Amino acid sequence: MAIQQHRRISPWGFVGVAGMVAMFFPYAASGLVAPYWAVGVLLVVWLVLMVVTCRWFMPYPKRTLVMPVVALVAWFGAVTAGGVFLDWTA
Repeated sequence: MAIQQHRRISPWGFVGVAGMVAMFFPYAASGLVAPYWAVGVLLVVWLVLMVVTCRWFMPYPKRTLVMPVVALVAWFGAVTAGGVFLDWTA
């Protein structure tokens, strides 16, 4: 009977996923400054980023640290662009 070797799990994957979970709140609260259709698009973008983060959890745990930063930049860029070009107001 073979003894199973356990892979050590990196804590960085958990940090990246926690960051993405924290980024859900600005995306969901965008309804205060963006129309409903834009909030739907933003939530789809967040969901895609979250799926990528979850897929990278085990094979590339340090890459997950970049995803909350990407999510923050994408959210800020979208809300700012909407305010400037599409006249979204609070």
